[in-house]
Amino acid sequence: MTRDISTVGVIGLGTMGAGIVEVLARAGITVVAVDVSDEAVARGRARIAESTARAAARGKLTEDQQRDIFDRITLGTDLTSVADADLVLEAIPEQLAQKQELFAQLDKICGPETILATNTSSLSVTELSVSTSRSSRVVGLHFFNPAPVMKLVEVVRTVVTEPEVLADVVALAERLGKSPVVAGDRAGFIANGLLFAYLNHAASMYEQKYATREDIDAAMRFGCGLPMGPLAVLDLVGIDTAYEILDQMYRQSRDRLHAPAPILKQMRTAGLLGRKSGQGFYRYEQAGSPVVVTEAGESGTVAGTPREVRAVGVVGTGTMATGIVEVFAKAGYDVVYVARSEEKVERVRAALIRSLDKQIQRGRLTEEAKDAALARVTGTTRLDDLAFADLVVEAVVEELSVKQALFENFDEICKPGAVLATTTSSLPVIDCAVATSRPGDVVGMHFFNPAPVMKLVEVVRTVATSDDVVATIHEVCRRTRKHAVDCGDRAGFIVNALLFPYLNDAVRMLQANYATTEDIDTAIKLGAGYPMGPFELLDVVGLDVSLAIQKVLFAEFREPGWSPVPLLEHLVTAGYLGRKTGRGFRDYAKR
Repeated sequence: MTRDISTVGVIGLGTMGAGIVEVLARAGITVVAVDVSDEAVARGRARIAESTARAAARGKLTEDQQRDIFDRITLGTDLTSVADADLVLEAIPEQLAQKQELFAQLDKICGPETILATNTSSLSVTELSVSTSRSSRVVGLHFFNPAPVMKLVEVVRTVVTEPEVLADVVALAERLGKSPVVAGDRAGFIANGLLFAYLNHAASMYEQKYATREDIDAAMRFGCGLPMGPLAVLDLVGIDTAYEILDQMYRQSRDRLHAPAPILKQMRTAGLLGRKSGQGFYRYEQAGSPVVVTEAGESGTVAGTPREVRAVGVVGTGTMATGIVEVFAKAGYDVVYVARSEEKVERVRAALIRSLDKQIQRGRLTEEAKDAALARVTGTTRLDDLAFADLVVEAVVEELSVKQALFENFDEICKPGAVLATTTSSLPVIDCAVATSRPGDVVGMHFFNPAPVMKLVEVVRTVATSDDVVATIHEVCRRTRKHAVDCGDRAGFIVNALLFPYLNDAVRMLQANYATTEDIDTAIKLGAGYPMGPFELLDVVGLDVSLAIQKVLFAEFREPGWSPVPLLEHLVTAGYLGRKTGRGFRDYAKR
């Protein structure tokens, strides 16, 4: 049986503290809230009043319910007023010494059965707990901002937290209508522990001028379906806050990947803190505004003059190749696709017809548009039929020798000025380019699966690629309604280079028994708003595919933290590859 927590003390009435007070009072809990001054208390009261008024205006609260919420709340400046609370939660600024002093005071004020909790997002709960004589009754209770809206609560246990205390706090979070996940005590816990390493990597990518801020953010939004790009998230969180969290993570882990990117320190020092200061990675209309102001020199134009493209050749018969054929045909290009046998030629055409028919059934395509698209498509088994194409796209197996042999053939077959593109997601584009006598005409054109649906195309420029070729691909993307982002020719490009180290970190977290697959997935979906948790995504992508990409990244960058986690390798060896085999990180056969 869990203990009934009926009275909660909250210390700190900033944005987070006031939100937590509202959440508790809405759930019928008596709240005693304390801050350092009458002015701070008045600001906290105003925050609660404004938030509940918005909810009432939207029909989510009645006036009586709003009044009941305030009847359950007592606000003041006297710390001893929380003496009789069943649980006291601190939500003061992220300063270790200040929090330790507060916990020492609460230890003397509160009864021996009172649970002491911290809302810290980065500091060690253990270091806070030893400031008291009741370390076993201290936990982390990390809400996410805005607390009334965000469903996730991380319940953080130390090595000495009593199981009964943990159960009581989890039950309280559930009573509040939250989705609690349990984690051990390490910097960042689950959500921040995974997300801030990824955000740090994105900041480094921008600092190295590998890609523009707009392209980095667009790549992750369109390529992964994320609600915001990483640099926009850093601006929202606050550059100073991100720096402090990463610094704490590095202090505990000594992992170089957690060391804040130098650009974050420079921006913090300069006062470029993101939305709250009016400028961070982006510039905003004013401090606190979400509206981005376009700055001079951000026209987004691409150097070079696009070459004319009327006819496109596609080599390959897999899912990606078939999707690319559909994309070009629906955009009005004449398309010839090359397969290794007549049977595969027919298979591609049948798959193309099925896809178009589904779109007709959903009202996204007319019969006339389907017929017009199919009329533009020709299948063949002869590479020589690519001679007429203005753009040739290879979408064959990820084997460098196979691709190089194809590009040697393209060099002999294709007319002068034809653009030669590879859809590789991991291999060096330059290795394909040097297989030809015209490396300036070779470019990466990385579509995402399924190609007809996913808007992103990564345009990969090698050291030899001409401006005209890059401009041509941008124009083709515009005509096919794709969002093109530019990047250099290195492993992973933008999306995979940011995504797969994050997925690898999640596997490492699981391997260390830090949290369960369900809790990690829940933390990321509810805490960050991602459409899928890391283990759901790994099972969809395929563990073998994920391992292969991670190996390529590790081989190129030699970053120790990117070495594939043994657990992932063992699952692949056992044949547990995800949904396609019925078992990966989850067993789908039992569902």
